[in-house]
Amino acid sequence: MPAAAPAQRSDGFAAFDATAQAEIESGRIPGAVILYGENGKVAYRETLGSREVAPERVALTPDTIFDIASLTKVVATTTAVMQLVEAGRLDLDSPVARYWPAFAQNGKAAVTVRQLLTHSSGLPADLDLVTRWDGEAEGLARAAASGLVKPPGTQFLYSDVNFIVLGELVHRISGEPLDRYAQAHIFAPLGMADTGFRPPAARLERIAATDREDGRMRQGEVQDPTAFRMGGIAGHAGLFSTADDLARFAEMLTKGGTLDGARILRPETVAQMTRGMTLPGGARRGLGWDVSSAYSAGMDRAFGPDSYGHTGYTGCLLWIDPDTSSFLIVLTSRLHPDGRGNVMPLRHAFARLIAERRGAVAIASTRN
Repeated sequence: MPAAAPAQRSDGFAAFDATAQAEIESGRIPGAVILYGENGKVAYRETLGSREVAPERVALTPDTIFDIASLTKVVATTTAVMQLVEAGRLDLDSPVARYWPAFAQNGKAAVTVRQLLTHSSGLPADLDLVTRWDGEAEGLARAAASGLVKPPGTQFLYSDVNFIVLGELVHRISGEPLDRYAQAHIFAPLGMADTGFRPPAARLERIAATDREDGRMRQGEVQDPTAFRMGGIAGHAGLFSTADDLARFAEMLTKGGTLDGARILRPETVAQMTRGMTLPGGARRGLGWDVSSAYSAGMDRAFGPDSYGHTGYTGCLLWIDPDTSSFLIVLTSRLHPDGRGNVMPLRHAFARLIAERRGAVAIASTRN
């Protein structure tokens, strides 16, 4: 039986409910937790559909924990890197090999930290997954030994290897593994109590299942194959979180790097990190963050020219507009139960709805 539709609302967000419900009933996603902030306040929060549909249906709850896939790149790794830049311990335009000498092999001596963050390093999209290998040390050795598929600085090429390397730089420079660094310097100060790598067994009953691995439904283990082989902690994937935790992170960014007295980044660092730059090929990216590219799903146009965000393979999305202190969080496990779901129609539909709403809000504002 399809999940029950929410009660009809009168706050202007009925179309948000109807759109998400239609995607659930289509079978493209099992459910979603959606949170939309506007003018610094939560304007819409809804939990629709199921956390699991097989072997039996389990309803989503607002505190469901999701594998947020590539949101790891910006929530954990980019933030950690920029903290180290602020502290003067890492230079964006220095060669990566300055901090990790083994990385210089196979023609990579000139690749810079900035090129990793903007996906213009020329590194391949992923590590070799055809050959059997396991372990963090082996994954890092393969990242260091990677050859270039494009000359550095000549093309935007989205690459998980970039952020595997960045995660290791955080470890080498700070002396703390990425998971411990992020917990101590980002998640704990922000009160993101349900965010972290390798979630403990005590939280398993709140974690959304993803797909099948070796005949069993995967739940609480990272879905990304490379991060899984590396033990669940990597700079490109492996983070688990909730909508409320991500809302705190987004609010921190809209407030210039501070939330409830905790300073995570300086305002000028937030601005530098999220400012769009046009890369060869036309994509616009910040440092770690997407601004306008093939991955934006229309959010760049819906939220405006200064907005930024990121998406995740499991179906998750975070998009932020600093000009209006607005943000959208969509958490879903589109790979559940068979790995064949599709979140793109939902993302495109929400981009249209938000553009319409923001247009209506702007018109109303000019009349007041």
